Amino acid sequence: VICLSVISGAATLSPALPRASEHLKTFTAWCNSHLRKAGTQIENIEEDFRDGLKLMLLLEVISGERLAKPERGKMRVHKISNVNKALDFIASKGVKLVSIGAEEIVDGNAKMTLGMIWTIILRFAIQDISVEETSAKEGLLLWCQRKTAPYKNVNIQNFHISWKDGLGFCALIHRHRPELIDYGKLRKDDPMTNLNTAFDVAEKYLDIPKMLDAEDIVGTARPDEKAIMTYVSSFYHAFSGAQKAETAANRICKVLAVNQENEQLMEDYEKLASDLLEWIRRTIPWLENRMPENTMQAMQQKLEDFRDYRRLHKPPKVQEKCQLEINFNTLQTKLRLSNRPAFMPSEGKMVSDINNAWGNLEGAEKGYEEWLLNEIRRLERLDHLAEKFRQKAAIHEAWTEGKEDMLQKRDYETASLSEIKALLKKHEAFESDLAAHQDRVEQIAAIAQELNELDYYDSPSVNARCQRICDQWDALGALTQKRSEALQRTEKLLETIDQLYLEFAKRAAPFNNWMEGAMEDLQDTFIVHTIEEIQGLSAAHEQFKATLPEADKERLAILGIHNEIAKIVQTYHVNIAGTNPYTTINPQEINAKWDKVRQLVPQRDQALIEEHARQQNNERLRRQFANQANVIGPWIQTKMEVSSTLTLPLPSSFSPLQHIRVGWEQLLTTIARTINEIENQILTRDAKGISQEQLNEFRASFNHFDRDHSGTLGAEEFKACLISLGFDIANDAQGENEFSRIMSIVDPNRMGLVTFQAFIDFMSRETADTDTADQVMASFKVLAGDKNYILADELRRELPPDQAEYCIARMAPYTGPDGVPGALDYMSFSTALYGESDL
Repeated sequence: VICLSVISGAATLSPALPRASEHLKTFTAWCNSHLRKAGTQIENIEEDFRDGLKLMLLLEVISGERLAKPERGKMRVHKISNVNKALDFIASKGVKLVSIGAEEIVDGNAKMTLGMIWTIILRFAIQDISVEETSAKEGLLLWCQRKTAPYKNVNIQNFHISWKDGLGFCALIHRHRPELIDYGKLRKDDPMTNLNTAFDVAEKYLDIPKMLDAEDIVGTARPDEKAIMTYVSSFYHAFSGAQKAETAANRICKVLAVNQENEQLMEDYEKLASDLLEWIRRTIPWLENRMPENTMQAMQQKLEDFRDYRRLHKPPKVQEKCQLEINFNTLQTKLRLSNRPAFMPSEGKMVSDINNAWGNLEGAEKGYEEWLLNEIRRLERLDHLAEKFRQKAAIHEAWTEGKEDMLQKRDYETASLSEIKALLKKHEAFESDLAAHQDRVEQIAAIAQELNELDYYDSPSVNARCQRICDQWDALGALTQKRSEALQRTEKLLETIDQLYLEFAKRAAPFNNWMEGAMEDLQDTFIVHTIEEIQGLSAAHEQFKATLPEADKERLAILGIHNEIAKIVQTYHVNIAGTNPYTTINPQEINAKWDKVRQLVPQRDQALIEEHARQQNNERLRRQFANQANVIGPWIQTKMEVSSTLTLPLPSSFSPLQHIRVGWEQLLTTIARTINEIENQILTRDAKGISQEQLNEFRASFNHFDRDHSGTLGAEEFKACLISLGFDIANDAQGENEFSRIMSIVDPNRMGLVTFQAFIDFMSRETADTDTADQVMASFKVLAGDKNYILADELRRELPPDQAEYCIARMAPYTGPDGVPGALDYMSFSTALYGESDL
């Protein structure tokens, strides 16, 4: 009798042989379950192994190794040689064979043959089973107990009577393949049905041959332990292989899911960046368009469009820009956590490129706003000047109406001496009036010139009207000179002229012109923007009012001349037509215009007072705005310093309102960045397995050495921080080399600064472990059945559909010498996942 005991990993065959007849069927079925993989089987276990050929083939199948080349001769010596080769191979696996020789096997000794097969079963089917560092037998028993623990009426304590009712076999099958057995319908009192159900299902669906008979198990008080162990070990190997495949598939699914999620994040970033850059590209030309409008209404519409851009169109883009930075930082964090290479956006779509484009947008926006305000002020000035030009031109044209006809009359040719004198005096009065109007003509020309310089849209019509006035003025000057010369030639024929009429005409004409100018100035509209401008107008108006007493004296003097004329006419009974021949101005007109001037003065006073009050209110509002801006500005700056230690200085050329608006936008962006940084730290903590206490310790150490609150550490500060956390960095050459290696990791760009995120990443790598490319390759090798390549059908069988197709589309064809058509290279694919090669 021969049996095997496992001591310190070595198998020893000793004389304690079980009954051979009870094991014959079990061992034969077990051998055939492996031999059929090689396309053969045995009928009689004691006869078919005598030549050693099938025995060597059995060992090659179950070990996966090649044995020495067998002898093909039929002589006894050849058979003994083959059996010895098989026994030597068994001994090479740490099994000590006792009392078994090649001659007994060749002679067909049944007990020795069965003992040898039991030795093979223990070494290759049971010995490698280990659960929680137990022995082979204990490990197999513990595996059975764990798998059947949830099942009612199943209590596995050994490899004999615990299996008599068949529920243990059914429970193992149902635990791994519940669709094959309806466990709820099984009864403990029907062991034959239970055992036959388990044996039939195992043989049909699990490729486990029927090694036992239900009658043998039910009909004996204590079923044979070795037969049960042999049969149960087949279940263990069948299901443990599926478990390995499932574990490998899960690992690959996890890695592929991470890769697919990262690729989607990259696509989302590229699209969002492209859309934002395209919007900036379309918007900047609109903001740089400086084509002025001709009317105030059109410019007001442009200003309204710009306000809509600020209020409606730009804020969503500010959010998109902020979200883009958040997505980029989140993606880079996930890539670092999954050991993937950093994401490099397409050319021109880096975060810095977007920030540069955004800065160009802000610059164009500021210039456009200043241009709009200047254009509106220019149009206001133009409208005022144009209205003033029209008023002065209308007054001048009304004055010149009929003057050319008057100057071209030849009435002096038939006039009497007194009439000639009158015509001459009248002409002298006209010349005075003409000289008085010279200033108005110069003002009209100056206004037209200013309108041209300011690019007034209706400059052609203004120039044409101004040219007509100037041409007419030149014609009047020429006609006046010609008539004056004609009258002077006939002056010798005149004797007397009524000096009083002449004096009246000379004094009334400029006074009348002064009153007309005063009325024009008093009715002139004004546009001011500051309190200093209205104060200047008020001062000029007060100076004008100071001249009224002297003007009143002049008026009384002129009226006195007229009264004297009337007195002389009445005294000397002078025969006149009743009107002054030298002027058309009469005392009633002077008095009416004087009353009009006196009436307009208080109206002008009231208008100036109202405008002064309005400007004072505007000044109060400006000061109120300045006070509120001085409060909200420092508040925004304080919140930005709380949210982030990195601040961006605002340009000194910004207006207060723009300063507050840009500060508010930067505050929102800084808060969003801080939230994203905290979320990335939480993501790092969870993914790397870092506890909250460790993360708090890392942050406290970093902040302690970040004395300037810049959010970064210099090289010496970082070295002191590492030492405070327990890193042994000696002050020698070896310590300096180690610190240089660490600095190359946390500061790859050699800026001399270490950010908090780089510090956390380094500490995470020092305290946690992640999946590697080697682990993924090992998982693929399990799915491929230990081959160096994998087939598309194997991927579709083991992985979810979308991830299987993902692998098939990206795996390169396998080019090794052992490849088959359709073979895929999973090794290069696994290294590419971690950035060690290209997909």
